[in-house]
Parts: sequence; structure tokens; C-alpha cells
Amino acid sequence: MASPSLLDHFSTLEDPRQAWKVVYPLPEVLLVVLCGTMAGAEDFVEIERWAKRKLAFLRRMLPFRRGIPSHDTLNDVMNALPAGLFAEAFTSWVETLRESEPDIVAIDGKTSRRARARAGHPLHLVSAWASRQRLVLGQEAVAAKGNEITAIPLLLERLELAGALVTIDAIGCQREIAQAIRAKGADYLLALKANWPTLAAEVRLFFEREPAERFDTHTTTDGDHGRIEIRRHAVSHDVGWLTAGRRFPGEPRFPGLAAIAMVEAEVERAGKVGVARRYYLSSAPLTATQFARAVRSHWGIENRLHWVMDVVFHDDLMRLRTDHGPANMATMRHAALNLIRTVPDKASLKVRRKTLGWDEDYLLQTLTQSHP
Repeated sequence: MASPSLLDHFSTLEDPRQAWKVVYPLPEVLLVVLCGTMAGAEDFVEIERWAKRKLAFLRRMLPFRRGIPSHDTLNDVMNALPAGLFAEAFTSWVETLRESEPDIVAIDGKTSRRARARAGHPLHLVSAWASRQRLVLGQEAVAAKGNEITAIPLLLERLELAGALVTIDAIGCQREIAQAIRAKGADYLLALKANWPTLAAEVRLFFEREPAERFDTHTTTDGDHGRIEIRRHAVSHDVGWLTAGRRFPGEPRFPGLAAIAMVEAEVERAGKVGVARRYYLSSAPLTATQFARAVRSHWGIENRLHWVMDVVFHDDLMRLRTDHGPANMATMRHAALNLIRTVPDKASLKVRRKTLGWDEDYLLQTLTQSHP
């Protein structure tokens, strides 16, 4: 189906304005905000200015009988739309873009320093990222980083995850989150750190004391900008000692635990060598090669989503501060990123976004292209 279905999904939202006060229909407001965001506008004043110069283009898709809404109107509508329902509409649309083959889904949080959520805290967004397709699958806004534990299950509930491997950093290493992932027909790979001090210590000792022959291993080497990194991956499927009845009361029992794993990163830079080890729990019986690929894919959310949002969309400079506006505009920027990534163009994302502002045919093609 063609990608304007994004607006079809958003059009299912109930307009929060009083009907007799509505001058600009909700679909027109959303189209203006989406197109302006894709074309490089970074606040509502810029979006209005861009849209007034592109009114003829916008009328190729919707009537705009009253012209272009003011920046205040755009701001008011985006503030008023319920953020949770807006995020659900986004997730529903993304499902029309996804391939059927299971993927590695990375979940991680990012703070927009200048944007403010409803409680006055910087906006913190937990996002789900399909590593192979490089798609944002969904997001959940939270008041602060510590609230990711409650936000992750809400995000998981909205996602289609059957067959996927879900990777989360240590903050998501919780029994309830592991159970929620398994309930969606997916497997988990959770980083294990000091939030489970006893378990983390015993897994660490296991990998230190057992002979290397007991593990499936895989080594990778990378080097750039004078830096050499050797990663040694080890996986053990011997997890019975972690789940047996002889464990002490209160010991975490992660559902479906099938493997424990370690990656040792040895980094040499400027003649100095540093070594760090990270440990993981998995419900999938991964090989060391699969584990290495999954860990590597997880960090893709940092440089292919968070970094792009900062560098291409200038996310950290956004100054929205009221109601649902910060979360809704974060969702809109994720929608714009997904559409820009699907353009069959070898140019960088930055160049593609600039081209969308310059070339109406290019913008229309991006909006109306079909997806498998």
C-alpha cells in the first residue's frame, strides 16, 4: 500500500478541538507538519513559512480551502493530540512497512535536552529499532530515564514481535520485561550489570573459572582512526545451575533462559590498551556468531537512530515545552526518518532531507512510494 497510509492512520485520531472552532481540518494540519518536517523545517514557525510557499503543492493532496494554519495553530493542535494514541497510530503505520522476516529489535532511550515533557523534565523517549530494515518501530515518552522500566512494557505491548530477538541494555534486565517479550512470541537478549549484583557476579565468575573449551566462541577485529578493537564473544548453554531449586530465595528466574554470554572488548588507542567485559542473558540458544551479530546490531540504534536524530534533525535543539507537543513531534520526526530512509537514493540522509525541501516531485515521490 502507498505510504500516504501514514496520514490515513493518523486520521483515525479524534480531533481534540471543539468541532465548531475547527477552521483547519486535522488531516491538513498533520500533512503540513509531516511535509514541513521532512523538508527541513525544525519548528512551527519554519513549518508555516515553508507551507505557505508550497500551498499549490499541498493542494495536490488535500483541499486547504482556508489556506495554511498559523504556527500557533500547528503548535496548539500538536500539543493537544494525546501522545499515546498518536504513538499507537505511528506503530500501526510502521507495520505496513515492515518485512515479514523476523528482525533484531533494539530498544533504547534518548533524552532531548531542551524539550520538556508535561512534568517539566527533559523529554526522554524509549524507541524500538528494527536493525536490519533500519526502521523506527515505535516509541514511548517517559518523564525521566529511570522510568524506562515502566515504559518498555508499554512499548512492547504495541509492537508485533513474533520471531524477533529483542535486545535491551541493563536497565531493561527485569523479569517482567523478559516475560513481556516472551509473551509476544519473541526472544530476549538482556545486558546484565549491577542491577542484579549477585547474578552478575556469578555469571562473571562462571566465565572466568570455566575452561574456554566449554564455550562457543567467536572473535572479531575492527580498526579505524588509529583505534583497534578486538571483541571476543563466548556463549554457554549451561544455564541449569541458574534455575535449579537449590538457588537462594529471591534469586531472579528469567523465563525461558537458554544461554548466558560474554563479550570482551580489547581496545588499543594511542599505544594504550583497555579491556572491558559485558555479560548477557538470552532466551534464544544463540551461537557465538549470532550473539556477536546481535550485540553489534543493538548499538546500531545509537549511530543510526539517536545520532541521526541529533545531527540530521537537530533533535537536541528542539525547544517544545508544553503538553503532548514534545512527544508528538518526536513521533513525527521518526515518521519522517522512516519515509526518508525508504527513498531509493544513495545520497546521505542529510542530503535527502534538503532535497525534499527543494524538489516537490522528490517529496511527492517519497510520500506516495509503495512498499513491500
